[in-house]
Amino acid sequence: MISSTARFVFLAIVIGLLLSFGGPTCILLADSPAFPPRVTLAEIQQRISAAPKTHPRLLATREQLTNLSKTLDSDPLRRQLADAIIREATHLRTVPPIERKLIGRRLLDKSRTCVERVSALAMAYYLTGDAKHVDRCKQEMLAAARFSDWHPEHFLDTAEMTFALALGYDWLYGELDDASRQEIRAAIVSKGVRVPFDTKFNGWVRATNNWGQVCHGGLTVGALAVMEDEPDLAARTVYSALTNVVPSMKAFAPHGSYPEGPGYWSYGTSYNVLLISALESALGSDFGLSQAPGFKETGAYPAIACGPSGLFFNYADGSDDRGIQPARFWFAARYHRPDWLRDEREYWSDTLTRWSRNPHIDMGREIPLALLWMEPPAANVPNRLPLNWQSEGSVPVTIHRSSWNDADAVFIGLKAGSPSGNHGHMDVGSFVLDSDGVRWAADLGAEPYNGIETRGMDLWNRAQNSDRWKIFRLNNFSHNTLVIDDQLQLAAGNATVEKFSDAPSRPFSIVDMTPVYKGQAASVKRGVALLPSHEVLIQDELTGLKPGSRVRWGMLTPGEPAELGRQTLELHQQDKRLTLKLLEPRKLQWREIETAKPPHEWDSPNPGTRMIAFEAVAPESGTLTLAVLTTPGSCKASVADEIRPQPLKEWGNSAARKK
Repeated sequence: MISSTARFVFLAIVIGLLLSFGGPTCILLADSPAFPPRVTLAEIQQRISAAPKTHPRLLATREQLTNLSKTLDSDPLRRQLADAIIREATHLRTVPPIERKLIGRRLLDKSRTCVERVSALAMAYYLTGDAKHVDRCKQEMLAAARFSDWHPEHFLDTAEMTFALALGYDWLYGELDDASRQEIRAAIVSKGVRVPFDTKFNGWVRATNNWGQVCHGGLTVGALAVMEDEPDLAARTVYSALTNVVPSMKAFAPHGSYPEGPGYWSYGTSYNVLLISALESALGSDFGLSQAPGFKETGAYPAIACGPSGLFFNYADGSDDRGIQPARFWFAARYHRPDWLRDEREYWSDTLTRWSRNPHIDMGREIPLALLWMEPPAANVPNRLPLNWQSEGSVPVTIHRSSWNDADAVFIGLKAGSPSGNHGHMDVGSFVLDSDGVRWAADLGAEPYNGIETRGMDLWNRAQNSDRWKIFRLNNFSHNTLVIDDQLQLAAGNATVEKFSDAPSRPFSIVDMTPVYKGQAASVKRGVALLPSHEVLIQDELTGLKPGSRVRWGMLTPGEPAELGRQTLELHQQDKRLTLKLLEPRKLQWREIETAKPPHEWDSPNPGTRMIAFEAVAPESGTLTLAVLTTPGSCKASVADEIRPQPLKEWGNSAARKK
């Protein structure tokens, strides 16, 4: 029988040969490791001991990096991206290196700036061979290396700075002088990789949110960059990451969604990709991390969560701006799913064109890495993305859309879950709505952290009476959901998707919101249905209300109302329109609530928005049904004059019936 040591030595030799000939950075092992990783510290030590010690070894080999310039003429987008990177790197020669200046309680802005600059400058060197890029990158890294520390009190700052210097150190190892290498390496070790082992700043190690992915990713890249000089520290760091990143990677189960929304997907998942890629390129295996339930599906999540308007379904602390996400190219290439990219290449090209008109715009910190992951455009790519989708998982959301190819398609996303989730809002039952290419029902997204924190408000306490719920953008008064008697949703409540249908004729979702309205009503449920006419029915059923209770139905919108005070309301935006008809109760009227200037001095303004709302009063029975039909301007045959709401318990045969 072959010993464990012999097996690892043999594998290391094979890996070394493959890497020496410019082989792929992803090496598939015969034993196909499973999730969660079951590797021991001793096995990691053996792997590190046997691994090649050449540089670069993180994410790509020297041959792969030097060959990038040869791939540009075959793909216009790669050429456009390379030109943008070179332009940015050239501009950085006129910019002084970063300084250690905190913004509020964070150094994170400087850490991210360092990542952006190092990645652009190092990549520009391989694209051009111009040593001036190396000199400027060295200045940036030495400036950061000489900081007193990398602010481990907020460990994301430390993790991202560690990644920045590790990438530059590894990619430019042969171009740096020995004194600079020693100084940068010492900083990576003392101010980054060693910190959680030698200090109290390790509370993040078992994090269940994006912190686990970012911090383990950044530190592991740092450890692998210096593993020939610090083999024991590198082994301990890798072992810690493989053991402790598991809770945060469970977020992808079961279908690849992300509990903190698509904005934080970009952050946490990008570092998860860097962690996996660095392990594979340096040690030949990710030890099973990519086998995490849902991880193989999560590359589809940004496309699914993006509406025809080009905006995200931005629940939790996230912007609706889809932004540039290099990791999407990694997923599409790894899992052979070019359909996950949809119009991503066109979006990148448009963005890069805008940037070319302003040479001083910040590119974004991982954008140069897209050159490593971007494959040539594929022709006639079949679309395998679903029209109707439910995430399940800890923060259930559902999405229905009428088409992937129609610019006028209807898109509605509905959220369940709990306000007490990571980066959660009191947005249970809230929805976003697109039609005719624009966003009609919107979400304001996050309140900027620093302004709230510098006031001394407790932004991160999710208890019912905490300061977090005094913030307009975070409570249910600003979201497209219900407000009963001017009360907040229950922060500890957890709503579920009671029923979901992807029937092509009439897909729908029903959310049981009762747990977040406990004490306000006996039962609260919301259903949304996408009708064959491309209209959307939004129907709420409430029981056990106190007679006389006031229930406010609200939809935050950038649309301009034509005429208020009626049962039917027409919204206008650009040259598009959306009509909202109040089906139940029939005698109520639409009104407008101020959102552009929110109620408290600490709230950020929300220009160009308003809340379209109506208020119903509970009868003696304590039972209310609220139903609204939205009709896009492109609708050819509206059912607004014929439709009658059907009880939610009967949805499934049809979501609505005619009179």
